[in-house]
Amino acid sequence: MRLVNLLGASALALTAMAGGALAQSEGATVCLITKTDTNPFFVKMREGAEAKAEELGMTLRAFAGRVDGDHETQVQAIETCILDGASGILLTASDTSSIVPAVRQARDAGILVIALDTPLEPTDAADATFATDNFLAGLLIGQWARASLGDAAADARIATLDLAVSQPTVDVLRNQGFLQGFGIDLADPNVIGDEDDPRLVGSDVTQGNEEGGRRAMENLLARDPMINVVHTINEPAAAGAYEALRAIGRENDVLIVSVDGGCPGVQNVADGVIGATSQQYPLLMASLGVEAVARWADEGVKPENTPGKDFFDTGVALVTDQAADDVESISVAEGMELCWG
Repeated sequence: MRLVNLLGASALALTAMAGGALAQSEGATVCLITKTDTNPFFVKMREGAEAKAEELGMTLRAFAGRVDGDHETQVQAIETCILDGASGILLTASDTSSIVPAVRQARDAGILVIALDTPLEPTDAADATFATDNFLAGLLIGQWARASLGDAAADARIATLDLAVSQPTVDVLRNQGFLQGFGIDLADPNVIGDEDDPRLVGSDVTQGNEEGGRRAMENLLARDPMINVVHTINEPAAAGAYEALRAIGRENDVLIVSVDGGCPGVQNVADGVIGATSQQYPLLMASLGVEAVARWADEGVKPENTPGKDFFDTGVALVTDQAADDVESISVAEGMELCWG
């Protein structure tokens, strides 16, 4: 896969959305509300929003939860943006269903609400969603893991290190995509943990951080010390899982796959900590979101979805130097050119 093909469609969409009248939105306020302000993914998202807001002469107000899962702080941020008369809100929700009443209040006030990265429940609770195809991200690493194991995939011992007990949509999509890609029959595709394939040891939650990944891996190894395939919600969780495996001398015989594409994660692919990761593009999500708010402020026009999808797809690519047959991927060197954090 060439890099131009990866991002070409999104770049064309960005140009089309920009139009010729965005300068009229100068002075409009756009709010960015992320899950935390420490995860490199959200740091890069903020950088993209800041740069685009400055370019367009808009005011950016950035908010974040204290930790991943801090729903109450995000609700307070939405209320602040309503009172400030913001033109738009870009939101990565910690609780994708409980946030909906606050989102509804913002939309009722005439504010354009765009979910970034994590779709709301239901998806149409937001005016639009700019995101990675998270199911595809999971599918790619599942297909790669199965192809890499070959015949041994039939006897795999699989652990999934997920995000949160509440099972936000991004968590479910990545988990279910991975399982389907690996060849495991899904039960309810909207639920984590209800499959009955004997290869599945179990799942645990990580809160998307390294310590959570280490703890979850330890818990699952206590259940089955012969786990040899690990799916993680993101690369910090993968790093924690690796440390737990290294502590028992099994870091070299367990295949870890993940999603994110941050520079530390891509480096971990290069170093053999992670076998492959699906790379997403947070800066693009945020910059496109700011442009969409500008167009809303100028023309009252909402962004359109990618054809055939219920969201605007900002792209995903599998990053590995161990390419597998029939699984499209880019090299670590190419991934480093596009990474963040």
